Amino acid sequence: GEEAKYTTIWGTNIVVAETLEAYVDFLKEFLNPVTYEPLYPSLMQQMLATDAYILNVDCCNLKQHNEELYQQLIRHPEEMIGLFDVAFMDVLRDLFPDEELESLRPQVRPFNVTGSDMRYMRDLNPADIDKLIGIKGMVTRASNIIPDLQTALFRCQICQYETSVAIERGRIQEPAACEACKTRNTMSIIHNRSQFADKQIIKLQETPDSVPEGETPSTLTLVVYHDLVDVVNPGDRVDVTGLYRAQPTQVSRRQRALRSVYKTYVDVIHFRRSERGRFLADDEVAEMDLKSVGMVDEGDEIETSIREREEEIIALSKEPDIYERLTKSLAPSIWELEDIKKGILCQLFGGTNKKFERSQEGHFRGEINCLLVGDPGTSKSQLLQYVHKIAPRGMYTSGKGSSAVGLTAYVTKDPETRQHVLESGALVLSDRGICCIDEFDKMSDHTRSVLHEVMEQQTVSIAKAGIICTLNARTSILASANPVQSRYNPNLSVVDNIDLPPTLLSRFDLIYLVLDKANEQTDRRLAKHLVSLYYSDVPRIPDIIDTEKFTQYISYARANIHPTITDEAKDELVKEYLQMRRMGGRNKRTITATPRQLESLIRLAEAHARIRFSQEVQMQDVAEASRLIRVAIQEAAMDPRTGTIDMDLIATGRSASSRTRIADLASAVKDILSRQGGATKFDSVLLMMNKQSAVDVSPNELRDALSLLQDEDVVAMTGDMRNPRITLARG
Repeated sequence: GEEAKYTTIWGTNIVVAETLEAYVDFLKEFLNPVTYEPLYPSLMQQMLATDAYILNVDCCNLKQHNEELYQQLIRHPEEMIGLFDVAFMDVLRDLFPDEELESLRPQVRPFNVTGSDMRYMRDLNPADIDKLIGIKGMVTRASNIIPDLQTALFRCQICQYETSVAIERGRIQEPAACEACKTRNTMSIIHNRSQFADKQIIKLQETPDSVPEGETPSTLTLVVYHDLVDVVNPGDRVDVTGLYRAQPTQVSRRQRALRSVYKTYVDVIHFRRSERGRFLADDEVAEMDLKSVGMVDEGDEIETSIREREEEIIALSKEPDIYERLTKSLAPSIWELEDIKKGILCQLFGGTNKKFERSQEGHFRGEINCLLVGDPGTSKSQLLQYVHKIAPRGMYTSGKGSSAVGLTAYVTKDPETRQHVLESGALVLSDRGICCIDEFDKMSDHTRSVLHEVMEQQTVSIAKAGIICTLNARTSILASANPVQSRYNPNLSVVDNIDLPPTLLSRFDLIYLVLDKANEQTDRRLAKHLVSLYYSDVPRIPDIIDTEKFTQYISYARANIHPTITDEAKDELVKEYLQMRRMGGRNKRTITATPRQLESLIRLAEAHARIRFSQEVQMQDVAEASRLIRVAIQEAAMDPRTGTIDMDLIATGRSASSRTRIADLASAVKDILSRQGGATKFDSVLLMMNKQSAVDVSPNELRDALSLLQDEDVVAMTGDMRNPRITLARG
């Protein structure tokens, strides 16, 4: 008994009995800084009620309680975590003597290491090996689950004697001789009676904000075991706590010789999603909830404090002006652009994903896509950057810097197995998030064509290098583009200004024009606002919700509010849609809205209901949704020649009025040709047309009219195409 009192950990002066006592003291006596009651006993009670046997311990609490104990945990984690588990079991037996605890293996998982122990990936060095470290990054790849040998069963080939050997420090020692018959080298391993555990290898990459100037992001290998397997997905931003380890590698598989350069990896103890200041992705349509036992949201938050926070958010939603307040809180440094902010706010909340099992109609997307088109210097990229910062799995790419495979997925060789594997691109990584694409107009056509499938079906289909699969890309797209001539030309139609294929434009729910119009009053207010941002004491804008509460509000709405459409709202939606179809004036040939606009209307109405925390879509939601679409359409689909709204402009690239005009020009050309004896030059036709027409006819319009007549085999063009000879076909 006296010896056990002074047993130390080998190579240190840490006395085991004293350390155990200190851990028990910490678990029993550390007070919750909010309620001033012991924190860990209440967490243990909550844990036993939910049948989870993992206790997440915040290292900041340990450091505050006992600095020396914290330093020992950082320097000798392998031994200290084992002692912590023993202390945890002792406290559980003490506090809950009636509970059946013998069959359980309670575990302590430390997280949130502080200060200098929280490392940047590129600062890790040999001095950190076998120490507890914290690291931040973004998961780029997760391997399949690998079986990892825990206990091996050996059988003697002569006398059939069996013995099992447990893994020790990553190795299994094969028995040299049989214990029963004493014959040497007769033991062979029996695989199907050995015990295996789950293991997974994860690649972690530096987040863009921690990469030094001019460097490329570095990557690190993580190894996870047991219930931490499949907890994180590619695209997640995580804080990792684990042991930094070094492992020798073989020169080749046939030789036992080892290389002198070791391979390093992190043996993970705890994952925590870095979601402070970001809202969470809703997993209500995911097949399984990925928040497993090891994924406690903040690590050691008690049920009561979570409930208090939710009550605070619900109270906020009952305020009458919540929609306006949330709009003000979205990118508060950007002046005005109220309607655009409201559209982006609806995009952040999203509609509900609908799956129809019985009618076999598949699922309808709930994600909303927005496009901002406008003059330079109208803070489009600033809005994109803000959304990227608060979106859960947001990706930010630029038009010129993106390729088709970079957006979808690319095939590469795995450095360990040398097999072809699929690496996720930006759209797949931002599944359940928002993908921000800047400089959308500068993207190549080949790259842009990838987006057609993503924006409607929300999948990415791939057939490369023998890998044929369909990946999920349930992402909202927020894109910004400049007009063709850099500034918006009001005399051209929107489609001529935006130079994007109509098939892609029709997939955007909201297309906003952000124009820089000169106006002395607004310019003065904007200038004052901009200058005020540079003051030493930045003025507080009243009624603004801070970013953390703003993101918690969105997270709660996305996870818990799934509005359904009421009968009145259904009738109102039909009425609004019919009204949008009639919006193009008296001309019956002008189509104003397509069925896609009706779907957009439904999604926006659902998003507006979510903002109010309403489980039903009501009349006011439909009214606001139709107002947002009208604001977007009015500027985007206005035909500059007639001033009417015409969805044909977006659907086909040419308005109904311009088609009518081309048809009129074609009949006038036929008249001129018959008067000129059936043949004349292009320039002379243009001259005669301008003489007899009140409105100037451009050469392009005349060419369009001639190509229409050519398609109908009415005329033929020969000679130099700049000034061709036009002949009337005989027939």
